[in-house]
Amino acid sequence: MEKRRLTRSNNRMIAGVCSGIADYFGWDITLVRIVYVLATFFTVFSGGIVYLILWLIMPEVKRNED
Repeated sequence: MEKRRLTRSNNRMIAGVCSGIADYFGWDITLVRIVYVLATFFTVFSGGIVYLILWLIMPEVKRNED
């Protein structure tokens, strides 16, 4: 079994948090972004604080230097 890690993705708009979550669970990136924006608006923008925390604690994916 392959060990997976939750990392920020290179396929990013701001920091790669949503795309990292989508990659980890195998979900569509656009759907994760839409759900995250809706959840942020309906929780009085506390999603922005969660996003900043995830940005700080999620490691960035290691790039292969070719």
